[in-house]
Amino acid sequence: MKCENYKEDFIHSYCRRKRGHDYYSPCRYHIILKKQPGFERFGRIVGDANIPPGNVGAAEMEWNKYGKAINHALFNLSHQFPFLKVYQHMVMPDHVHIFLQVKERSEKHLGYYIGQLKGNIAKNISSQDKREILGEEIFQPNYTDKIIYWGRDFDIIYQYIRENPHRLAMRIQYPEFFKRIDEIKIGDKTYSIYGNHFLLQNPFKSQVVIHRRNSVEENEKLEYEWLRIAEGGGVLVSPFISMAEKRIRDLAEKEGGKFILIQSEPFSELFKPAKHNFDLCSDGKLLIIAPNEAWSGSFREVCLEMNKLAEEISGRDFRTSSSHG
Repeated sequence: MKCENYKEDFIHSYCRRKRGHDYYSPCRYHIILKKQPGFERFGRIVGDANIPPGNVGAAEMEWNKYGKAINHALFNLSHQFPFLKVYQHMVMPDHVHIFLQVKERSEKHLGYYIGQLKGNIAKNISSQDKREILGEEIFQPNYTDKIIYWGRDFDIIYQYIRENPHRLAMRIQYPEFFKRIDEIKIGDKTYSIYGNHFLLQNPFKSQVVIHRRNSVEENEKLEYEWLRIAEGGGVLVSPFISMAEKRIRDLAEKEGGKFILIQSEPFSELFKPAKHNFDLCSDGKLLIIAPNEAWSGSFREVCLEMNKLAEEISGRDFRTSSSHG
């Protein structure tokens, strides 16, 4: 598989594997399969976004025949390959989340089994449509994976995947929710926020900061990992100050990345982002965070404060926080 070669892999989108990781060994993964743009959606969101997930009437997926075929293949995956365990999955209208464990060392690369899963889905759909449909007609080439290390909280990943319909329902039913200023308390300080609040709850947040002391090779490795995170549905957190950091954001945007942008000045009374950022907020791909009082000090000191906040946000679980205003 071409993705296993770091130097070649670096220039190919949607095909980045964790450098140095053994994809034959026991491990847990969050995997995303993305629908081909020309293929029909897998279903639609129904229910009320105001009702908390897990309750009667809450937002959920109503699958069509394609969504049902995917769901069926996922339930049967562990029967075909007993060393694979699917803890949780969610078939969304245009992508599929899978929380998967490889329980014992496998004979083949993880990519082989994901390919088999796509093939099974294609067979299920072909039998229903009574025509041959190939996996590459349904899904974009390859897949994204995020390694879930054993120290991570199992429930955070499980609930994040389960609650995908709720977050999408909020975007569909209440678009104004992403176009207003609210507040959040982080530590002992209160900040203003504008955009997609749910990005704070994403379990795959990563701070983007590039130090002058870094070597070219170190920066290349960092860029590779940040783009992996962006492709895999994670969130990049940064004030994106330097040209190198801005470049990371530009590249990640091309991959459909999501961002938490920290700015140094408080929001004005009638704040509205510039068109590009406004569109990203409306699409659910951006959250802007600003201090309620401007940071004081030199430019370097302000940058350090912003990067300190980015680090705190990246390492914090906001799912259990009740600090939203």
